[in-house]
Amino acid sequence: MQKSPLLTRRELLKVGSGLSVGSLLPFSGLSASTLRTQAHIVIVGGGAAGMAMVNRLARRLRGGTITLVEPRETHHYQPGWTMVASGIWAAERTTRLNAQFLPRGVKWLRDYADSIDADSKRITLVSGETLEYDFLIVASGIQLNYHLIDGMTPALVGQHGIGSVYAGIEGASRTNQAIQTWLQSGHGRGIFTAAPTPVKCAGAPLKMTFTTLSRLEDTGRRDAFDVDYMAPGASLFSQPWVDEFIKQRFDSQGVNRRHHYRLSAIDPQAKQAEFAFVGPESEFTSHHQLREAEFRRDDQPTVIADYDFLHVVPPMSAHDFVKQSALIAQDGPFRGEWLDVDIHTLQHNRYPEVFGIGDVIGAPINKTAASVKAQAPVVEENLLAVMQGNALPASHSGYTSCPMITGIGKAMLVEFGYADNFAFMPSFPFIDPTEESWAVWVMKDRMLQPAYYAVLEGKA
Repeated sequence: MQKSPLLTRRELLKVGSGLSVGSLLPFSGLSASTLRTQAHIVIVGGGAAGMAMVNRLARRLRGGTITLVEPRETHHYQPGWTMVASGIWAAERTTRLNAQFLPRGVKWLRDYADSIDADSKRITLVSGETLEYDFLIVASGIQLNYHLIDGMTPALVGQHGIGSVYAGIEGASRTNQAIQTWLQSGHGRGIFTAAPTPVKCAGAPLKMTFTTLSRLEDTGRRDAFDVDYMAPGASLFSQPWVDEFIKQRFDSQGVNRRHHYRLSAIDPQAKQAEFAFVGPESEFTSHHQLREAEFRRDDQPTVIADYDFLHVVPPMSAHDFVKQSALIAQDGPFRGEWLDVDIHTLQHNRYPEVFGIGDVIGAPINKTAASVKAQAPVVEENLLAVMQGNALPASHSGYTSCPMITGIGKAMLVEFGYADNFAFMPSFPFIDPTEESWAVWVMKDRMLQPAYYAVLEGKA
């Protein structure tokens, strides 16, 4: 790959400015008029998707009630967890109080959802309280199913050489410590894994591999360390060009790629990992996945591997209260695991008063914060249209973005959507999505977090 041309200071400032004002939105020009209503709108989940919708609807609606169901007091900037786990950011840089983003007039219930009765338009909370809704936005995020890996729990992260960037901000910090301990040992085997399900921030397992490779190379003893990447399918990333780039880069950096293996069990005391061979006929992409029952099969051949460091990526799904409701997909590639929505309008396929946004939806891509930025105006406009009995005016292109870190100090801005087999959708003419650059690293390190908070506030 050729080196990326250097960006001028003016161009770099333009990138930051563009991100701040929401230049990545998929469309513009829709009406921003307010709507008078007596409806009760419930939003389940106060992460990036839920908080963005709270703020957008609070500005657009007059009258009615908006209720947010979110138990956490602290908001986590999850795109920063890879930076923490890579030893680049301090953990406290990724947290703020949810109260900072909540607009006035919104009812905030600090509780977990326990069940949804879609036919009765009723939500039951863990406390036993029930909510009746007229319209529902499911923004509940993703469930980490560590229990589907025998012997694995989030509490193990940071112990016995185990890391996992997904195990919360504390887990990200402990992952960094586990990597540092491995580096200080001066030798050994690191195994990086991927999940046989869609995951949030699909680039994170790859980024963790690349940043660790940088750290290994900085020791001056790269040859003393073995690095393996275990993938459940033939692909490493959904965007075809980037997938091939990563494979070539791994090969050139001495990463041993093994395909069609999923992490099935861990023996922490022995520092051994078991991998089930799932076979080339089981092609795990963001379209297809193992379902929970299939993780308990005993007819798959396995291999046992010793490790000094193991990066665990758990299988993921919608939360159980969604999976156990009528809102879950009933057929197709997302059945039983993800919210059943039209991937363009984001309206539920069977319950028109329900919309989904963020990681919870069944879609071939779109589990990133950048996806939320593109989806939020679509849900806003289409929900208001339903409330008025009008046709849905907005459509989501599938836009998503991954600042693919390929080493400490360099990254590629990978933007793509549904069309043409996940073709690139570049936002900035002076950034080539196929080139690594320091400028994109600077975006990741310094510019994207303020833009993210603007999305939460409904300003971008």
